[in-house]
Amino acid sequence: MKKPRGVADILPGETERWQYLERVIRELTRVYGYREIRTPIFEFTELFQRGVGEDTDIVMKEMYSFRDRRGRSLTLRPEGTAGVVRAFIENGLHKWPQPVKLYYVGPMFRYDRPQTGRYRQFHQFGAEVFGTAEPVADAEVICLLMDFYARVGLRGLQLEINSVGCMSCRQALVAALREYFRGKAGGLCSHCLERVERNPLRILDCKEEGCRELLKEAPVPLDFLCGGCRSHFAAVQKELAACGVSFLVNGRLVRGLDYYTGTAFEVLVPGIGAQSAIGGGGRYDKLVETCGGPPTPGVGFAVGLERTLLALAEQGVELPGAAAPEVFVAFAGERAAGRVPAILRRLRAAGIATERDYSGRGLKGQLKQANKRAARWVVIVGEEELDRGNVSVRAMETGEQVEVPEVALVSWLKERLGQ
Repeated sequence: MKKPRGVADILPGETERWQYLERVIRELTRVYGYREIRTPIFEFTELFQRGVGEDTDIVMKEMYSFRDRRGRSLTLRPEGTAGVVRAFIENGLHKWPQPVKLYYVGPMFRYDRPQTGRYRQFHQFGAEVFGTAEPVADAEVICLLMDFYARVGLRGLQLEINSVGCMSCRQALVAALREYFRGKAGGLCSHCLERVERNPLRILDCKEEGCRELLKEAPVPLDFLCGGCRSHFAAVQKELAACGVSFLVNGRLVRGLDYYTGTAFEVLVPGIGAQSAIGGGGRYDKLVETCGGPPTPGVGFAVGLERTLLALAEQGVELPGAAAPEVFVAFAGERAAGRVPAILRRLRAAGIATERDYSGRGLKGQLKQANKRAARWVVIVGEEELDRGNVSVRAMETGEQVEVPEVALVSWLKERLGQ
């Protein structure tokens, strides 16, 4: 049996790197005041059709949808924000003190073409802020995103920002795009030919080479911003500058989801393949309302963890790996073997990472195992030492060995382990 295409096994040795990222996420979101939310792996398909947008590549081509035994259409979540919005509405979080600041970490699913750093099951870290339309919230989520990358050690990142406008000023942009692409129909892919009349904004996100070429002369959102959107975008830039965050305004930047309004942003890193974006997000002031909730502004981002790990590997950043056991308990003699379980329990209860032999090896073989596992200390339980109420403790780095009273073993080791 083999795993399906586009998924990955994350094995011991690699899982520790994931756990490190997750620790950084949890500590960083704590100091920023975000609280964790965990939503279902699958939702009713309609949520993503309404929330993400029926004309997006995600909904049209990439969702894993199926029918349950009652014939209802369900979909493995292709992104995190729509599910968080549904939970926000269904559980009455709009009644909480505003703004509500949430984050999530978990797997997403898209039937995409597998390539380096891009899988059909992938993992995202996302953050969402509900209940404020102020530019400072846009800047805060961007600062949180950039701080995450800085803490894990990524360098040379490029933050690009844009404004895709509100629903009002976007009408003029849609009209201009429709007129422009009607005259370029011969160069568009089949999907974008349909989008010309249905939703020309989605053409701006197309990855087909022919469409990308036509986009070079296409109208851009910045040229059609109303006064309110223009002021908001200027305030976001001012706030980012005050925070010391460098950015580049990219007037052609749009995100691959229909719910974005106003600010949009992406973080790019060179050297990880053709698609160099490793995270991004934006404002979605109409999404809660679209999904059946009260009018509630929102802004957030999502980070691809696989692509983050790939970028770290490309830059040669070493993340903490598997920790060696701090202590290995060995024994010599049948009576000594009977003491090992109690000693193990006491050490582990004290928070000391402890291992033992499971194969009936002699003392020499056990010491070899301790060395292979890179244990710092070996507790040797011998029958003569037991008669004196002691155990022997060997420092593996120096070979120095001393006897320690068994009742004082935990405190003796914790002192030397820096606990």
